[in-house]
Amino acid sequence: MFPPTRPTCPIGPDTCPPGRLGGVLLKEIRAIAGEAVVLSPQDRAAEDANTSWFGAPPHERMGMSADEVVAAFEEAADALRDKVAATGHPGPATFYVWHDGEAGQLRCSISSAGHDDLPFGDTYQVTSDLHAIVQEFLLDRAPGAITWGSLEPVPYSEQEREPPTESVSVWACDLCATA
Repeated sequence: MFPPTRPTCPIGPDTCPPGRLGGVLLKEIRAIAGEAVVLSPQDRAAEDANTSWFGAPPHERMGMSADEVVAAFEEAADALRDKVAATGHPGPATFYVWHDGEAGQLRCSISSAGHDDLPFGDTYQVTSDLHAIVQEFLLDRAPGAITWGSLEPVPYSEQEREPPTESVSVWACDLCATA
């Protein structure tokens, strides 16, 4: 029989304060500027490599402020603007950010399209309010989930109908403009 001993480390939930991964999220956002950028107007599918997505569980989101996340995206945009200028890219280049509520993620990408021709399958509206997009992400307490009460029955019809689409708010930043 083994002698009874007390564990040397705590057992149970992690005792680190909420928000400890917030610094990781901010570093990941800033690191976008260090990644390779693909600008290919002839092959927009190749630009999919520019897409990044960020998630965090609700308890981690509570430890972050929208201001610090917005600042990280703005720093990344400034660095990307310098990077695109150094390549001599002749056309438009846009860095854009949106909250994908279905996936519970903040997403961003870079495209050789202008802000009015971004590669979204859904309808979108460009906004200058990145803070609102980030705030929506941070306040999402059930990321990637749909609450039972928000489900609506879909009536069966012999005719095919297009489902109503919600407009996605997108913050877009021109990478060819000088600051």
